Amino acid sequence: MSEKSKKINIEVLLDENNVPEDIKWSATDLQGYDEAVCRAMLLSLWDHRNKDTLRLDLWTKDMTVDEMKIFFHQTLVTMADTLENSTNDSRISGDMRDFCAYFAEKMEIAE
Repeated sequence: MSEKSKKINIEVLLDENNVPEDIKWSATDLQGYDEAVCRAMLLSLWDHRNKDTLRLDLWTKDMTVDEMKIFFHQTLVTMADTLENSTNDSRISGDMRDFCAYFAEKMEIAE
């Protein structure tokens, strides 16, 4: 069996108060980019030994409230897709998608 690896790098530039000003990331297979810039990120890592999720949630001071609403909505939709793909449970992922529609309506964002 051959071993493959990919590298993902995240660089967070902070101001004097340790508030993120810029988030840059790169990956060995990020096609068309040397690096990409973003205003927010949610990173979740599963610690199987402790059965716990480790999280890193960051956003820059330039991230607007409207952008954050859209970002969360899109993240929730993606989580519903990932749940269905990983568990093959279309019932609960469908329920999540229903919640995503409700979320978008309450946040007054277009789906």
